[in-house]
Amino acid sequence: MDEHKAELVRKLADLGIKKDPRWLDRLDEPAPLWVVLDLIMQMVERKEPPHLPFD
Repeated sequence: MDEHKAELVRKLADLGIKKDPRWLDRLDEPAPLWVVLDLIMQMVERKEPPHLPFD
């Protein structure tokens, strides 16, 4: 596996985003749009949790 891809998987695992161990065997396959959008939403919600007061 390419070192860059392995590092990306390690970072996702550290953040708790990568939950499926089968990803390691499928890094070169295209991802469905819903998977990409779900990952983006998880990252946004970690940066700006949706349930915080505005003030």
